[in-house]
Amino acid sequence: MKIIDISMPIENDVISDPAPFVPKVTYIDHKQSVDQIAGFFPGLKKEDLPDGEGWAIEHVSLITHNGTHLDAPYHFHSTMDNGKRAITIDEVPLEWCYKPGIKLDFRNFPNGYVIQVNDVKEELERINHKLSPFEIVLVNTKAGSRYGHDDYVNSGCGMGREATLFLLEQGVKVTGTDAWSWDAPFIFTKEKYEKSKDPSIIWEGHKAGKEMCYCHLEKLHNLESLPSKGFTVSCFPVKIKGASAGWTRAVAIL
Repeated sequence: MKIIDISMPIENDVISDPAPFVPKVTYIDHKQSVDQIAGFFPGLKKEDLPDGEGWAIEHVSLITHNGTHLDAPYHFHSTMDNGKRAITIDEVPLEWCYKPGIKLDFRNFPNGYVIQVNDVKEELERINHKLSPFEIVLVNTKAGSRYGHDDYVNSGCGMGREATLFLLEQGVKVTGTDAWSWDAPFIFTKEKYEKSKDPSIIWEGHKAGKEMCYCHLEKLHNLESLPSKGFTVSCFPVKIKGASAGWTRAVAIL
């Protein structure tokens, strides 16, 4: 068995989110924490501890969409399946999160391109694969190679409404991308909207969840190291009551 990490780290000083949403990790090392541990044991002195050291801990400031995470239907809209209450991350069936995976390689598409149904069908034909219910479909985009660079958030293609619904109609419940968003970067959608004034193009891949229930992984990493098929994805989310997403250490198991 081989386990491939397909998650990105949560770290400072890397632009993995727009400015209002960046994570912040404050590190407290073994020397800095001595007063903390001494507070539990009155009279304890620094020299009483082995090498004068306490513990190492970190204070992390996050939103549920920092780092590699699984989005619940509730993130996309208040309803799903054309009118049902959208489930939150703590309600997502765990069975969906440990399933055979396939990879669609869309690295050839330019930044901002919106994937259409024919693009998905052509890639499935190229890898000689017919989708099965509950398979986890991962999308490898140009954004994967831009993690750690300032243009990461605005890199990669996005999945359109029809392409997303096509996957869901085959019984897919979990999808994923190595880009910042399942949709095309907002900077490109903004340009299109300014010309067309068509609001249906805004977050269209996400909003497909209003019609058919699904979850997707965002900010995956290292997808280029995966084969097109023949692996299992594990992506159990952290259980946060009533939340729109949960962080996950997503891995591919070969």
